[in-house]
Amino acid sequence: MPEQVEVRLPDDVRLHVEVTGPADAGVTVVLLHGWTLDGRSWHRQLAALRDAVAEPVRVVSYDARGHGQSSCMALPTATLAQLGDDLAVVLDAVAPTGRIVLVGHSMGGMTIMEYAHRHPGHFAARTAGLVFVSTTAEGHTHTAYGLSPRIARLIRLAETTGAGVLARCGSWRPPHALLRALRPSIRWMLFGDRCDPADIRLVTSAVARASLRSIGGFRASIGAQHRLDTLAKLTHLPAAALVGDRDRLTPPPCAESIAAALPATDLTVCPGAGHMLMMERPEAVNAALVGVLRQVLTSARGRLTPAG
Repeated sequence: MPEQVEVRLPDDVRLHVEVTGPADAGVTVVLLHGWTLDGRSWHRQLAALRDAVAEPVRVVSYDARGHGQSSCMALPTATLAQLGDDLAVVLDAVAPTGRIVLVGHSMGGMTIMEYAHRHPGHFAARTAGLVFVSTTAEGHTHTAYGLSPRIARLIRLAETTGAGVLARCGSWRPPHALLRALRPSIRWMLFGDRCDPADIRLVTSAVARASLRSIGGFRASIGAQHRLDTLAKLTHLPAAALVGDRDRLTPPPCAESIAAALPATDLTVCPGAGHMLMMERPEAVNAALVGVLRQVLTSARGRLTPAG
């Protein structure tokens, strides 16, 4: 069973963190979930990591501010910049030594980029590998919801207007009855050709635990972020990027631009999959994650082996 830890941030927001593996492990994998989700998104990766490598590895997942079991926050801190700062605090608190492999889905991937941008020294000293799952470095540049440009513009306008209203609703959470009614829309937006009923229930449950302030408040920051220049400075790191070809939120051009900025990136496009690749295509995500992790472990062993 994972150890449950509370990390208190400088502004008194409390983060719910779950940790498995030894504290003295040489490598820690940090899993960062997407917007309106929580750490449970990674349950199929947590199971795979336990059996994937022979060496002890520490695994950390946590609920971002305003999400899951973490506490709500002041509206001005509902930004990707703040999430990047939060990641630095979490690393210092629960994984203060050893190398780090950062794995981010959607907003989680954008959090990694913001951490690299805002804390370059901290990032460089610890980070040894990257995995980007269904994410973007270009805000909503490529987001067309799988629709015509005109319809996409109308949906984006409605979405951003609604987000502004929700952001002012504070720590209230979405009513369960409303989310049940919206389940077909959630399924259409987030999943591709196939969707396990248990997965849509988990996603709906996660949205129900996100505060309305976080659901609405992060939208502007997510739409505006551009960090390809930050990624271009990280070409020395082993990395992987994955995307579904039916992803309506971060379609393939998002992953392709990440791979272009990081030319050594292993790019995987999953046919028929949508935005929730960790659930829809766990084998592909697990293979990419384990591939990067093994590169990091091999590199670490090489540094420890005396020259002969």
